[in-house]
Amino acid sequence: STQHVFAYEDGDLVADFMVSTGLPATPTVVGDFAVWHKNEGQRMSGPGYDLPGVPWVMYFYQGYGFHGTYWHNNFGNPMSHGCVNMRTPDAEWLWHWAPLGTAVRVIN
Repeated sequence: STQHVFAYEDGDLVADFMVSTGLPATPTVVGDFAVWHKNEGQRMSGPGYDLPGVPWVMYFYQGYGFHGTYWHNNFGNPMSHGCVNMRTPDAEWLWHWAPLGTAVRVIN
């Protein structure tokens, strides 16, 4: 995968962010989805991680989502448990740009 998020308006590219998606053992889900829930910040935890104050969270399928990332700066490489890790300012831009229901397409 290219490890990028592209944002389009009426077919025109308006933003391109380098991101980190899921590791091979915890891949990011692939398919067509829609943003269904947004939080300005929340705790995220699971096997092997407990992260308070994860900023600018936007879920697009079950527990998969976009969010700001403060615990690594290794964007461009798979790093996550399935979510799309973004630089915090990029996640903030996307959070404000994309209303609930925004289409999300995840490809390999």
